[in-house]
This record gives sequence, C-alpha cells and structure tokens, in this order.
Amino acid sequence: MSEPPPTAGRIVHYVSHGTPLRSDGSQAFPPACRAAVVTEVDPTDPGRVGLAVLNPTGQFFHPLSSGGSVLIESRSQVPGSWHWPERA
Repeated sequence: MSEPPPTAGRIVHYVSHGTPLRSDGSQAFPPACRAAVVTEVDPTDPGRVGLAVLNPTGQFFHPLSSGGSVLIESRSQVPGSWHWPERA
C-alpha cells in the first residue's frame, strides 16, 4: 500500500547520524530511528521535508532552509533520511 504525501504535523521516523566515527571505525552511538514531526514540506519535492526530531535527550530541528531530510522508501537506515513508521 502506498503512503500519502507527507503534510505538516505527521509523525515520521528520522534516521539519526549517530556519533562521529572513532579511529577504529566504531561509534559510541550508531544511527537510530527517532520519532519526528513534519514541520514543512518542499513544494517542488514532497519527499524532502523539514523535521522536528524527538531524541531521548532533547529536540533537533532540521528545516528545509538547512537542506531538510529526504524520504528513503527502503528503510535502509540512511543517516539523515526519513521514512514512514513501520506498521505494527
């Protein structure tokens, strides 16, 4: 089933970037899915949105003016991307 286009106020999943890589290639905190609220939608590319990301330790804002976040349909955990939540 195809999802509708995103609109302001919808809940999506944002894939965080995680912490910087250590010299051995590991990360203290790897990329992870976080709940996010769509705050704006690019009128020319509805897959690119601005987000308010909800993290366990605070909020992160990723507006379109800073590049926004792009939809990745495959849920392949691409850092900085968003996808629709999995159905339970």
